[in-house]
Amino acid sequence: MSTPDIAGILENSEELDRLRKKQEEILMEINKMHKKLQSTPEVVEKSGDNSLSRLKMLYTQAKELSENEVTISTQLLGQLDALIPSGTSGQHRRKIGDGTEPKKKRMKADSDVSRLSPSMRNHLDNLANLKGEQVAARVPQEDAGKDEWFVVKVIHFDKETREIEVLDEEPGDDEESGGQRKYKLPMSHIIPFPKRTDLSSAHDFPPGKHVLAVYPETTTLYKATVVQARKRKTDDYVLEFDDDEEDGSLPQRLVPFHRVVPLPEGYRQYL
Repeated sequence: MSTPDIAGILENSEELDRLRKKQEEILMEINKMHKKLQSTPEVVEKSGDNSLSRLKMLYTQAKELSENEVTISTQLLGQLDALIPSGTSGQHRRKIGDGTEPKKKRMKADSDVSRLSPSMRNHLDNLANLKGEQVAARVPQEDAGKDEWFVVKVIHFDKETREIEVLDEEPGDDEESGGQRKYKLPMSHIIPFPKRTDLSSAHDFPPGKHVLAVYPETTTLYKATVVQARKRKTDDYVLEFDDDEEDGSLPQRLVPFHRVVPLPEGYRQYL
């Protein structure tokens, strides 16, 4: 591991801690506002009172901090995945072990988790809570020789190995595919979708922003550009997907907000 690699990991880890502390400060302010409004709800009717505007601003800040935390976490996990090849070293140790290795390995993993920053532990807990949820997943395609992004369902999250087991419920019409398929993927290959029933979890991507979105009537995600930000009445984005030309132009397609996520860093490198 080179010095620049270590510096990048430490920098992102410190940024996660900073974001987490800021979120805690904002949460305390929100709780204070809630108590104020619960005890004296009539205050909002007074001339010049800005309680509701203040509360809205705090929620906006909390949302932005949460989105930044997801972005930094994804970057950090990508850095770690690049430095720690999955499977190779662990399999080699199991072959040459004397029977006590599995126990030693588990103890080391547990201690590693305890040394994680509060933000990273919180991120692990969030992933564990995704069981049964649909997420966007970067899935290796052996035949195609590249990775693609699909909508899959989370089956299990292993905190020890930090791998997420997912189920591709609609693998396609290929009769040789054997129906639904399961994959074990690193955390950096998973992006949670915003919750359909919680608009506060939705991203607010501006026009011109590059995103990753589910192509209409499919379960595959592709790079797209935001043409029109989502409207509160429909909560749909108007997007133009790359390589989606029809008659020499890119058609504009409506995609629900809960099927649009940030474009992963380095997307071009593995497609």
